Amino acid sequence: MVEFPFPLPHDLLSDIGYVSPIKVYHWLASVFSGILVCIIVYRLTGRISLLCFKGYGKLSTAQKVEWNNRGFSTFHALIVAFASLYLLLLSDTFDENSDGDLLVRRTSALSDTLLGFSIGYFISDLAMILWLFPALGGLEYVLHHGLSMFSIFFSLINGQAQFYILMVLFSESTTPFVNLRWYLDVAGLKNSNLYIFNGVALFLGWLVARILLFIYFFAHMFIHFDQVKKVFPLGFYSLLVVPPVLAVMNVYWFWKIAKGFIKTITKARHSK
Repeated sequence: MVEFPFPLPHDLLSDIGYVSPIKVYHWLASVFSGILVCIIVYRLTGRISLLCFKGYGKLSTAQKVEWNNRGFSTFHALIVAFASLYLLLLSDTFDENSDGDLLVRRTSALSDTLLGFSIGYFISDLAMILWLFPALGGLEYVLHHGLSMFSIFFSLINGQAQFYILMVLFSESTTPFVNLRWYLDVAGLKNSNLYIFNGVALFLGWLVARILLFIYFFAHMFIHFDQVKKVFPLGFYSLLVVPPVLAVMNVYWFWKIAKGFIKTITKARHSK
């Protein structure tokens, strides 16, 4: 193996002291591709929306920025949701019944690419959130993105705990429903059937992907705690701290979604 020119911190990365330059270039290419894709989709969202949605031209500058921003967040969510689902359920890499290395130490070129791509997205989105703060989101979004980047970054460069990172990334599958709700609201379609159907999908999707999945996440960690303990030190403690924080945030947001869902359903029934 070609050694990387400088050693990585031993106390953070456990038994990994040097990384192949080829692997580093792969990581960097994945991160920059994530940033580039966000820029491209941001611009395409504006141009396509201008052609396909008459109301887009009437939006304020701030609304157009958020509209386009939600375009690339939706694109990222779809990519990572399908890729994570494939890696966790269809790929042999993270098949618990297959022979090989410990589950917490398994990686693949695709999983590395996906994690790097997600880092690129979170960098792009967080940069916009901070630049326009608090127009695109408050401190809870800064915390969410910060914790996500922190966990993904160390899992990527260390090659450990990617199985659990992919489970958390799959929870991004609820993002398209969140964004569609905002789009419909801005478009003046809050009383439409599509808004109601999307609300149902958001409620059920959040329940499955961000509540029940996290319960499975913690149960899986508990059952496989003998493997979890072998994750590099910072990664081990991060697994004990970051997912619970994200879970609390998910429960808080789910409570708000549930309140809005009940309000929308009640309003729809009264209108009949």
